[in-house]
Amino acid sequence: MSHPLRFACTQCGKCCHDLRLPLSVDEAIIWLRDGGEVKLFCEAIPWPDEPAPDNLQARHKKGRSFPAQSGELPVRIVATLVASFDGPCPHLQADLRCGAYERRPRTCRIYPAEANPFIALNPAGKLCPPEAWGADKPVFLIGETLADAGLARTIAQSREWDVKDLGAKAQVCAALSISTAALANEGYAIHSPPGEKLLDALTAARVASRESAAGYAEPVEWGLVSNRSATRAVLGEIGARVVPEFSDISGISGISGAMEYLPFYAAD
Repeated sequence: MSHPLRFACTQCGKCCHDLRLPLSVDEAIIWLRDGGEVKLFCEAIPWPDEPAPDNLQARHKKGRSFPAQSGELPVRIVATLVASFDGPCPHLQADLRCGAYERRPRTCRIYPAEANPFIALNPAGKLCPPEAWGADKPVFLIGETLADAGLARTIAQSREWDVKDLGAKAQVCAALSISTAALANEGYAIHSPPGEKLLDALTAARVASRESAAGYAEPVEWGLVSNRSATRAVLGEIGARVVPEFSDISGISGISGAMEYLPFYAAD
């Protein structure tokens, strides 16, 4: 039997600096109304065939993505609304307390636990100081079970909203002419629409998607971007629509606002 993992927040504030916080549609609307900045991080998963029913990871990916097409290649798009800020969170107070504690995003409520069921909690990968994981702290995790039932419910809600928000996210991308994504596991195409336009699109899409059974917008053809020549060659061979190579991540501007490509690997 594995030893329980112990943890208690030390209020060091490290997890409130230089972050990209995933948000639900409702949370993004609140964040924008509070004057914050929200971006869309888009990645595309090639989806030529439906995976086997017992492929749990594929089922998880499908549950948080919407269907689209890139040329001849069927894909699924993961569009993540992200609260983006450098330095301290705009809600972080001088005493390192949260100034928006009661309406803070679920991502903040969950940390340092993991929302993705296929990622194991690793203290070494967290921003919390070593003393937060001391043997004198309360039990946080036993095996794969969280000691705090309330935290487990929040994680379940986060996963549920990932699915519920798909229709609204698809409609927002269509409304703002966002149709470029990075290849999954290679990077992100980051779209930065003007705040007012994004807020209007999110508000309208939230209403429309909840009035519709499926909530998806009409399929839009997506372009795929990569800074790796081998990837671009393979995508071209299988009929995907490949966006011209970016020489850097300074981005381009379009109807949807600025866009930048953030790669995980060096260009070849």
